[in-house]
Amino acid sequence: MSPFFKASEARSVTFVHMNDKAVDSAGQNDSTGQQAGQDAAAPDAVAALRDAGGTGAAQQPMGELLRLAADEALPVVRAIRDDQLAAPTPCAEYDVRTLVNHLFHVLVQFRKLAARQNDQFGTPPDYVGQGDDWRERFAKAADDLVAAWSEPGVEEGTTGSMNLPARVVASMALTDVTVHAWDLARATGQGYQPAGRAVDVLRYLQELFVDMVPTGRKMGAFGEPFPLPEGAAAAGLTEFDRLLAEIGRNPDWTPPGA
Repeated sequence: MSPFFKASEARSVTFVHMNDKAVDSAGQNDSTGQQAGQDAAAPDAVAALRDAGGTGAAQQPMGELLRLAADEALPVVRAIRDDQLAAPTPCAEYDVRTLVNHLFHVLVQFRKLAARQNDQFGTPPDYVGQGDDWRERFAKAADDLVAAWSEPGVEEGTTGSMNLPARVVASMALTDVTVHAWDLARATGQGYQPAGRAVDVLRYLQELFVDMVPTGRKMGAFGEPFPLPEGAAAAGLTEFDRLLAEIGRNPDWTPPGA
């Protein structure tokens, strides 16, 4: 099973790849000396995750939310040029290619979790290197994820070796798809702001993050909030900008030297 579903190692996998110790826009967070504290906090954090995201907007079916998020992400992925694959991203650990591979792996493994199958998190395969049709294969994997989380009863019970509520697990996939789509868009010069029905995803994540982000910080999954301007200087900020800042991202990140 994935180490994501082992409390003592939860900081090292998918949920943590949105950890803004990996975001270099405001400097990398120094994790030296934090390891023991994260280990000690992990059991409490896992318990809190089990209680996360259960009211209000959280009642919208996860299959619908994942479909909306995927529909926003897929145009970004399809527009990535081969000559952009080595470009840096807001995740300092990843260039575009490795972030695409990571997100591709998220789609594949969270589909398995929906089906209560054993997942295989860890270092992703080089999906991009498996053929020039990687964009089409990525879209197929996204469709398969949505279909898996749209099955009747899929949100009932738990999944993964940490026995997290299935809906919370699906919410982690939703977070990865939404935030990493933004990462890829920023890295490749594309725009990305949820619009239309995709605003439902934004509203869901806003509510979910009230519980999940403090928990994620205890697990080492998120950095401290990115400081945003106040007063008149904040007039141009969107709700999505504020969401990104809450998990430590700089909404105005641009590639070095751009």
